[in-house]
Amino acid sequence: MRYQLIVFVFVLGRSFILLQIVFRSIVIPFTAIIMNLLSVASAEGLLVLLFQKGYGAEFFEFAQDVIQPWMPLMLFAILFGLSMDYQVFLLLSRIQERYNQTKNNSESVMHGATTTASLITGAAVIMVAVFSGFAAGRMVPLQQFGFGLAVAVLVDATIVRTVLVPSTMQLPGDRNWYLHSFLKWLPEFRIEAGEAREGAPAVGGDD
Repeated sequence: MRYQLIVFVFVLGRSFILLQIVFRSIVIPFTAIIMNLLSVASAEGLLVLLFQKGYGAEFFEFAQDVIQPWMPLMLFAILFGLSMDYQVFLLLSRIQERYNQTKNNSESVMHGATTTASLITGAAVIMVAVFSGFAAGRMVPLQQFGFGLAVAVLVDATIVRTVLVPSTMQLPGDRNWYLHSFLKWLPEFRIEAGEAREGAPAVGGDD
């Protein structure tokens, strides 16, 4: 348990710092981490419900058993990386790219959500199918591992990325991009290979 806490604090702390540098914002790192943790929490909660409490275990033909000690940490590490990939390199980077061009937060959020929805959904379908293969096995650890990953990816792609993330970015408006003057010394880092010229499509934009 002590090592799990160390890993959680290390991963979340480093993620907050890196997101703050990439997006030059204090608000976005908070919302991004919270959204990612929601996906992980939903997966681990359903694991307890099915495997420890036994609700729905017969329907899925899962063997009721205790959660493996290494499962929470392993799911957290993998799912946090996957969801961060969705959120940073697909959704948030596209929103930031649009915001740098228009300075319109609402339009940028809508643009990012609509242009990445099909890509996120397609990738999620593939991963859910692969992880479901693990869950279909007879070994209890593999069942727990596959089911946890499949559920988390499904929740992340359908609820978190398409509903919760756009909503939480619409509510603060331009305050999404707030960076205190004390932190202006942070290096400016852009995910995109180059900056978009005014009136021209950004690198990595729509074809």
